[in-house]
Amino acid sequence: MPGSDLADRAAALLNLAAATEERSLSELTALAASQVAGCAAAHVAVWRDGEPTNQAASHPESSLLAGAQLLSGRGPLIDVLTTGSPVSCPDTLTEKRWPEFTTAALRFGVRSFVILSYRGQAVIALTLFGLRPRALDPDQLQLGEVFVAYGGALIGAVADYGNSRRTVVQLQDAATGRAIVDQAKGILMHALGCTADEALERMREVSQRSNIRVTEVAGRIIAAHSRGRARGQIGLTSST
Repeated sequence: MPGSDLADRAAALLNLAAATEERSLSELTALAASQVAGCAAAHVAVWRDGEPTNQAASHPESSLLAGAQLLSGRGPLIDVLTTGSPVSCPDTLTEKRWPEFTTAALRFGVRSFVILSYRGQAVIALTLFGLRPRALDPDQLQLGEVFVAYGGALIGAVADYGNSRRTVVQLQDAATGRAIVDQAKGILMHALGCTADEALERMREVSQRSNIRVTEVAGRIIAAHSRGRARGQIGLTSST
């Protein structure tokens, strides 16, 4: 039976304040390996637009097995990521479909496995490895399905959170840049006796001529003003 801390640990995966895709996937594999009966190790792979973009594993051996498949383009993981259909192997010793993979799996002591997938913003494939033939109880696969679906939700949530954070940063940068430009315009209007539009146009001319951003031109004007330069030195020529 799943441990009593399953709900708490699953909920902790959605602590987006500290979440990254890599960290969330790593915690998901650890959770699957500890909670699914018969599962000795777990691996999760993420595909976007037909290409592997991320992976995590509860144990180094499972990562090596997955990496070999991704490198060669052959194996049960590739089949699942391509078709979306689950794959199971009750005994790697008698499995004939992927000879290279089963040889490597036996070398690491893997005698059975199940691979489940979820399709959402990305394709998520969760591999559960067993150390005994038929170690993974079919009655426990429902929990595996929950974990792979949870992985899909995690990917979407982390991506949405990251997009929101980037939007906030961009808005903050835009607001800061606007404030700098407005301050520089005020300095030029006072120093040159020009209008706000004329001050902005002068900064744009320097920006184009010097191939630097208007905000950088504005920053130089503010810096010159703060150093107490004389009125004639706060012109656009000296700011470049």
